[in-house]
Amino acid sequence: MSTPANAGRAPRSSRVRRTIAAVLLGTTILTGPFLIANQSTATAAESVLTQNMLSQNAPGSFADLAAKVSPAVVNVSTTQQAKAERGNPRMPGFPPGSPFEEFFRQFQDQFGQNGGPGGGPGGGSDDESEGQPRGKVGSLGSGFIIDAAGYVVTNNHVIDGADEIKVTLQDGTELPATLVGRDAKTDIALLKVKSDKALPALDWGDSDAARVGDWVMAVGNPFGLGGTVTKGIISARGRDIHSGPYDDYLQLDAAINRGNSGGPTFTLDGRVIGINTAIYSPNGGSVGIGFAIPSNIAKQVVAQLKENGHVERGWLGVKIQEMSPEIAESVGLSQPKGALVAEVTPDSPAAKAGVRQGDVILAYGGKPVNTLRDLTRRVADTKAGDTVDMTVVRKGKETTLTAHIAPLPAEQRMAAAEGTGPAADSAVETVKGLKLAPLDGVARSRLGLGEGVKGVVVTSVSPQAGDLAVRPGDVIVKVGDHTVTSPAEVTRSLHEAEKDGRKAVLLLVNRGGNESFVPLKLGKA
Repeated sequence: MSTPANAGRAPRSSRVRRTIAAVLLGTTILTGPFLIANQSTATAAESVLTQNMLSQNAPGSFADLAAKVSPAVVNVSTTQQAKAERGNPRMPGFPPGSPFEEFFRQFQDQFGQNGGPGGGPGGGSDDESEGQPRGKVGSLGSGFIIDAAGYVVTNNHVIDGADEIKVTLQDGTELPATLVGRDAKTDIALLKVKSDKALPALDWGDSDAARVGDWVMAVGNPFGLGGTVTKGIISARGRDIHSGPYDDYLQLDAAINRGNSGGPTFTLDGRVIGINTAIYSPNGGSVGIGFAIPSNIAKQVVAQLKENGHVERGWLGVKIQEMSPEIAESVGLSQPKGALVAEVTPDSPAAKAGVRQGDVILAYGGKPVNTLRDLTRRVADTKAGDTVDMTVVRKGKETTLTAHIAPLPAEQRMAAAEGTGPAADSAVETVKGLKLAPLDGVARSRLGLGEGVKGVVVTSVSPQAGDLAVRPGDVIVKVGDHTVTSPAEVTRSLHEAEKDGRKAVLLLVNRGGNESFVPLKLGKA
């Protein structure tokens, strides 16, 4: 993390606070009875706090809980053949962004590719050809037994690319593990081990019942130090850290470090409420911001991996975007809830159900859609072949559509942008602070757009136009429900919207080949 240039000098307010604190301390030291009274008051306050914690079922110790669950928490280690790649050494078992990547890179910088100075065991050059075997490397992580038959849950990034996987139990027993299945989208993997003795197993908890402020305890293998127990609270719910389309993490302040990946987080009754997956850290260590996959997501994924070896998700076939207050106002909604349909894939379940570009999906399967993730997660959880009703808003009116959900394709087809007809008027115009021009061959080539894209290009935005979401280079495809192919059509559509008393209108914009809706406030520019 970079340090500001003025980091060496504290802000004036901070210096003032420190000065005040120093004065108060000086006063306390000089006044003996006052110090004693303050100590007595502090002791009484601590006693009240302790009583309050106990009354809220906070344990005086986590020892019983740790003893109960720790036998089912395991260490997961992997090995795989390392190969050199010129300019960018491969890091098997450490995919980009995993908690181990930076640790491995530091180890590599200090000891070389295989642990010896200079790149090989005991030294040597580093000029071997690309693809030349360089020995084995490994990764360390955590996991937990979720079924006494020997099923072990961990993170996908812990075992990704592994040639060999080994599970170590609390008593030191090492067991070879086989990969049952994995799901990269949620970063979950399921392993299977065989043991001559009975294996302890854990139960899933209900992550939907978890509240911000609830006590939790994590157990894992940080830095290879197996059986490490930390405690804390749930700091937040529903965190989107942009790691995948189904982000819905629990945020924890329990200490989670490299090696905790794949380990469990427990409620006070010993149930697994989350799988520790990632941390936010500017320095590589725990700063009290960790993220865990909620158990209600994980147990569905694990059940499918156990049954099928893979996860089958439902597919609707729409590209959606977040609602904003401006967009909500443009489509006649009082609150920015729902998911705005930016594109509909041809011949998809959505297209067959009658979903159109510009619709706002407010409910799916009888449950409200408040955010994008609500819709993404519910569609993914829907079994292929199921029929689902959706409530959509179109032109200010609610309607119900029925979709027959299909399985998610390996590669989703994206809807192609389609325009209509040649430009009716090629004159350059300025409206609402936007300077508009026809999308001719020169502009199309400059913007890197194919012949299928039709619309009107924004050449400049006036500073007097205010804070507009439209940028130079954007191609306006639609104004409201009207497809536009000339600057005059844009102007005419905006004037018609103003005559109808609209306060804002949605523009369908193609930006760099991707279509999305942006709101444009009407009135004086």
